[in-house]
Formats: sequence, structure tokens, C-alpha cells
Amino acid sequence: MPRGRYSLHDTHDHTPLGEEHFHCAPGPSGWRYVSQLTAPDGGHRGSVDLAVDELGRPIRMELNASSWQVRGAAIDGVTWVRTDPTGSEATEGNVRASGFTGTSPAFLVSTARLLHLAPGAPATRIRLVALTDPVLAPRTVDQAWQLTERAEHATDSGPLLVDTYRISALDTGEVHTVHLAGDVVLSAPGIELEHLETPPSVFPERDQDEDRDRDQDRDRDQY
Repeated sequence: MPRGRYSLHDTHDHTPLGEEHFHCAPGPSGWRYVSQLTAPDGGHRGSVDLAVDELGRPIRMELNASSWQVRGAAIDGVTWVRTDPTGSEATEGNVRASGFTGTSPAFLVSTARLLHLAPGAPATRIRLVALTDPVLAPRTVDQAWQLTERAEHATDSGPLLVDTYRISALDTGEVHTVHLAGDVVLSAPGIELEHLETPPSVFPERDQDEDRDRDQDRDRDQY
């Protein structure tokens, strides 16, 4: 079970945003990631609890930030409920999308798992609902993901397989690079892995028929 700490910073001016203390693990029905976020002064800033099935689809998600809370899952695309800080009102939402994204490294791992790309294959388009700090307001985004390289690196605990992704925001044209090793983000814009107690988990290989069915479902959900 990987357990560690990410440092988070603003992608434009590199202002420190705090840290994310996490643990995650694959299980018989998928993968789960749980974390607590702290501000630069050490105060509590929020939490993440994300569970996905064996295909990477969100079966349960709960985000907390600045007293805002969002709970969601993959239902008729993705469906969520967002609750205001006073708890007096809740708003529901539904979008024909494949999953969620946000500032937590968890969403990079879950999206990569959802797409299950092959190295060197053409970029794949995906529609996601972004929930970003500080108020977790939902916004639909379209991205293009491409797995540009898969390389093995020697470490003290054995070989480490690292995937390099090129991710493009289709609304702005902004492009950035993400490095993943199993279920751990090694580096990404605004994210640095500062400490890792145990090696990343390796996801099992998936059945090709399941991937084909998932791709067809994703296309129906988005368009």
C-alpha cells in the first residue's frame, strides 16, 4: 500500500499551496485513494476519498475543501451533489463525461487507468468534470491524453516502470507532461512527490474485450 506525501504549488507563479498526505491501494474491485490536505501553515485544508472500479470508472468520490463538499459517481455519465459551507443547500449535477478531475494527484492516476493507453498510440480525447479548490465548482473540460513513453528505471527496491503522458487541454491548447509509476504520480504541473514509504502498486493487466466495451461506453457518454 503506497503511502506518502505530495507538495502542491500554483502552476503559474509556483506559490506553495500546501501538502497532500495520501495512501492508496488496488483491491479486488478496483483502486482506492484517500488523502488529507494541509495548508502551508500546517492547518487542515480538505480531503479526498476516491474509489474506482477495475476499469477506472469512479464508483465513489468525496472531496472536501473550504467547508464545501462534493460527492459523486459514474451514473449516466457522471453525477454529483455539491453542498455549500452552511449545509443549508445542495445542488445536483450530471454531465455526459467519463470521470472527474481536479488538483489532487489521485485524478491523474484514475484517468490514466480509465484510458489504459498503449505507448506510442495516437492521443485519445476524454471529457471530464473538473472540481478545483477552493470551492469545488464543477466545470466540464475536454482533454487529449497520449502515452508517449514507457521506460524501466533501476531503483534500490527493483525495476520501476515509469509512464510519461502528454496531456493537452483542448479549450486552451495548453500542454503539460505527467510522469506516473503505477498508482503514484512522480511529477506533474503543480505536483511533486516529496516522500514515499513503499513502492507504487502495479495494476493488473486488463482484458481487451473489457477495454473495447469501456471505449464504446465512453464514446456514448461524451457525444
